[in-house]
Amino acid sequence: MQFEGPLSKMSTFYGEEIRYSLRLGNDLLFMNQFIGKTVEISFDGNHTCFCGHLVPEVYRQNFCRECFFTKPEASPTIMKPELSKAHLGIEERDLEFEKRLQLQPHYVYLAKTDRIKVGVTRNTQMPFRWMDQGAKSAAILLEVPNRYVAGEAEVALKDHFVDKTSWQAMLKDNLTEEDLMEAIQRAQSLLPKHLNNFVYEDAVEWHFNYPVKHQIEKVKSISLKSQGDQLKGKLFGIRGQYLITENGVFNVRSHSGCMVKMKVT
Repeated sequence: MQFEGPLSKMSTFYGEEIRYSLRLGNDLLFMNQFIGKTVEISFDGNHTCFCGHLVPEVYRQNFCRECFFTKPEASPTIMKPELSKAHLGIEERDLEFEKRLQLQPHYVYLAKTDRIKVGVTRNTQMPFRWMDQGAKSAAILLEVPNRYVAGEAEVALKDHFVDKTSWQAMLKDNLTEEDLMEAIQRAQSLLPKHLNNFVYEDAVEWHFNYPVKHQIEKVKSISLKSQGDQLKGKLFGIRGQYLITENGVFNVRSHSGCMVKMKVT
């Protein structure tokens, strides 16, 4: 079987075991069925930018340089919600877009991998955000009315919890023994008092079981940087946005826009 097109983030489906699908060109591939088979991905040297144009390289996050510095989808508030200003009616790049994105309910959450991580996501992205990160479990701490308040809470908790996932430890399944719900209670006690009204009363711990059939001990990252680069190896499993193969791990999301051919045997 052979497929081709621009790579994009895999879609996730929650269940007893996480299921993955990948849109590649005109094909929708259900990736779990390829575990145990040899997967070969080759890069032709071109990229498709977020704007849809074919470019020789992307600048950052699947944006060409112009889009990265002009499009609201690439604004600093995407990575740093505490910079949001739409609730004040202040435009950064496109106020109407920023209002749609920022002025909606957000969750502040704790997720468990090698450590307990604090994060922010729109309520429409739960539980997909956690599965994309490869979290073993997660729970909601706060439900807030906009992105700015979520960022304010996240900043307040960064002194006590990490805000980045260690992808190497996550793929090795080096799981912290700290109890997540105890961490939720501790985080509540650390919040500024004016955020206490947003505590999520019905917090439950979500658990995630990824389709990994062989646990790797060493993590070697495979990157497609130039024409002719390729990934080839038996697929051991999938976690987060990583394909785990016998020859290394491949981050599908970080290669968004790369024009590739994919062969499965």
